[in-house]
Formats: sequence, C-alpha cells, structure tokens
Amino acid sequence: MAGAEAPRTLVVVGAGPAGLAAALAAAQRGVRVAVLDSAARAGGQFYRRPAGALGARRPQALHHQWRTWERLRDGLAEQITAGRITHLTEHHVWFVERRYDPAAGFTVHALLGPGQQESVAVHADAVLLATGGYEKVLPFPGWTLPGVVTAGGAQAMLKGGLVLPGRTAVVAGTGPLLMPVAVGLAAAGAEVAALVESADPKAFARHAATLAAHPGKLAEGAGYAARLLRHRVPLAARHTVVEAHGKDAVEAVTIVALDTAGRVRPGTERRIPCDTLAVGHGMLPHTDLAEGLGCRVDGLNVAVDAEQRTDVPGVWAAGETTGIGGAALSLAEGHIAGRSAAARLRGSAPDPRAWASAAKSRTRMREFAEVLGAVYVPPAHWAEQLHDDTLVCRCEEVPASAVREAVEELGATDTRTVKLQTRAGMGWCQGRMCSAAVAGLAGCEERSARRPFARPVPLGVLARGADEEQPPS
Repeated sequence: MAGAEAPRTLVVVGAGPAGLAAALAAAQRGVRVAVLDSAARAGGQFYRRPAGALGARRPQALHHQWRTWERLRDGLAEQITAGRITHLTEHHVWFVERRYDPAAGFTVHALLGPGQQESVAVHADAVLLATGGYEKVLPFPGWTLPGVVTAGGAQAMLKGGLVLPGRTAVVAGTGPLLMPVAVGLAAAGAEVAALVESADPKAFARHAATLAAHPGKLAEGAGYAARLLRHRVPLAARHTVVEAHGKDAVEAVTIVALDTAGRVRPGTERRIPCDTLAVGHGMLPHTDLAEGLGCRVDGLNVAVDAEQRTDVPGVWAAGETTGIGGAALSLAEGHIAGRSAAARLRGSAPDPRAWASAAKSRTRMREFAEVLGAVYVPPAHWAEQLHDDTLVCRCEEVPASAVREAVEELGATDTRTVKLQTRAGMGWCQGRMCSAAVAGLAGCEERSARRPFARPVPLGVLARGADEEQPPS
C-alpha cells in the first residue's frame, strides 16, 4: 500500500519575530519547516539574550514584550520536539537558488558556523524570507574613531554580552531606537551625557490622529521618557552631532542645533565629553536574498501582496525586509505569511478570514510605522558638514572629496557610477555601511543594490559546490 505523501517543506530564513511567527503558523498547519538562522539561538536582534554562561538572573530587564518572546520560545521548542520544525543555527544563507522546473522548488545555500568556510544546501518547496534589517549610519568627521558605535551595536553589547561600550555615552542620530538604547545604557550604570535627536518634536503634532489610535505605543514612549528623566539624561531635540573628537579614541563630541530646514544654526555648537558615541539614523531592510531571486523591490522594500507573497512563485517575505516597522508588525506579517504558505503548500486556497486579526494589526502598525518614518528623518543638509577628508566608505577608504569629484567633475549621477569611479561600496560590506551616505552626498535617490550573493563567499565554496542537507522528516 502506498504511503502517505510526505509533507511539503518550507524554509524560513531568519529566526527573529517575523521568522518565528511564520514558522509556528506553518508548522501548526501540517507543513514541515526548516528555520535557518545565522545566530546560535533564536530570537533575532530584537530578542537577543545573554549567553547562559554569563548567568544573567533577569534577562527580561533588558527587553519589553518579554511574554511575547516566551510564547514564541515555548512554541518553537514544542514544534521542534514534535518533529515539525528543524532549527538550523549558525547557518549564514548566502544564496537561494530557484530551480528551472518550478515543481523542483528551491535550494537554499548557507555557510556554516563562525568560520563560514563550509557550505551546505537545504531543499525547499517554498521559501519565506524574514531577513530583517540593518542600521543606517551617516558619516561625520571623527565617526571612524574607536568608541563610536552604532546605536543597535551598543544595545547588542548590553543585551548579548552584559557589557557597556563605555562609561560616559552620548546617544545620537534619529529614530525610535535611540530612547531604549539611552535608557538601557543608563540603567546598566553608564552616564548618558546626552540624548541627541535631530527630529523636531513638533512634527508629531501633525500626525496626532494616527498616534492617538495607538495608545499602547504612546504609553511605551512615555515610559521611556519617564525613565530618561529618572536617570537625568539630558535631551537635545532638533540637534545633531557634527564631529567626534579624539586622538586614539573618542573623547568628546560637538553637537549643534538645527533650524527648521535641517541646517546647522551658527553659534549653537556645544562640546560634550564622552568615551562612547552610540549613533544611528534608522534602519534599512535586508533585500539581498529577495533580489537574488528576482523579487520586485519597491523603493527599498521587498514588494508583497496581501498574503505576504512576493512576485516570484513560492517565495514569501515578512518583517523588516518588506519595510521597517518594528516587532509587532513583523509578528503580524510573519503569521500571515506562514498561514498563507502552509495553505498553498497543502494545495488549498488560503482564507484571509483565518488571519483577519493579524491583518488588522498589520494595517494599524504600518500606519504607525509610516508616521515614524515621516518624523524620524536625518537632517536634510547633513552632507554639508562632511570635510573633504571624512571617510565615506570605510572598507575602501574613500573620502568625501572623491565622491564629490565623481559627481561635480566626472558627471556621476547615480551610486553605481560613483562606485565605479571611486570604489565606494566595493569592500567587504558591499556598500551596506556607505550606500546611504554615497547616495546622500551624490544627491541621488537611495536604492537597493542587487548583488548575486547576500554575503561574501569563499572561492573554495564556489569551486567545490555544496553537499545536500535535508531537514529530517
């Protein structure tokens, strides 16, 4: 007697909020799921936790929405025990191969472990991309000094290593991440000398109706503001850092006030001593794998439909890769994507009524994210503060003068031409750190850069190919 047909396999790339929500939704509906993630433990950047050997007694003190994480963690453990989910840790996905025969599915290629010298391939009938986002950092004189870190990097050190990046910190830039970073550093014992936010608080008033529809988010923001007051953290709103000072490491920063057009107000310079500057200007979505598959990208975001499907059959996307919007939005999108993928892999038409609550949450959180995106924008004239010798591309050591020359004298009108003329973006990070800065300095639209691979791959891996690794049945 013929055996039952084996369950179809969904590979989820990323084990953050979106990836975990998607994996659980699919596994609970009869689909075999393999979750591939570069980290050693599930949770992504949002739910990053200290290693067990560090003996953290209250890791939840560094998080909010901890109960949500506990539900995800327990659900993942339950599905792994039941054999419905395989969690492949320290799998750094560098390419997703679409087979010529659509019925043959996909092959997901990943480098293994910290060394990333060996590659494996995982078969998938469908792929769900939950690759998250990364920080946007704009350069300024002194930004390459030791002690200057990204805001998210400072938070990761605290959450994952229980270490402070320094004793006296300035948190600067723009975006909703700055407040929890400043609060976390202060609560852990650092002196936060200033929280420097370039956005104008009055901008929130223009979106009062939308904000009022999110009382939970307003309460969360008010909670952070109260904790900043409790720790006596000075707030410099509508200010920006124009220079970091120091010989061998950062010793101070200069901040200035901004006018309503985003230009520096002369005579407002103020120097603040510090040994750490945590700086960030928002987030950008990871789109490399999606673009390698040929998925349409709308601006900087992977384009999806109401089911979180991309325009490539068999590929779903959820979370920050479809647009920066925070953990709650990622959870809703992941749940919808997982349910849709499960239904279609099982050969049935998805019923949107089954995820109506998640869809409603997705709509509300997208509206809220649009407001934050409109308010938290970098100063319009930030590039005017760059000295000619300020490095823009750190990997290739390209200064601002080279980018300006490419535009003003050599006629470059887009980031690709600037890259060809200056090598900006050709280094190890492949432009992830400098693409926004190059676009801003060149005065052109910021676009994602389609690359064949999502991360650097050893030539030996490309030469010898990869062994097939099948998730357990």
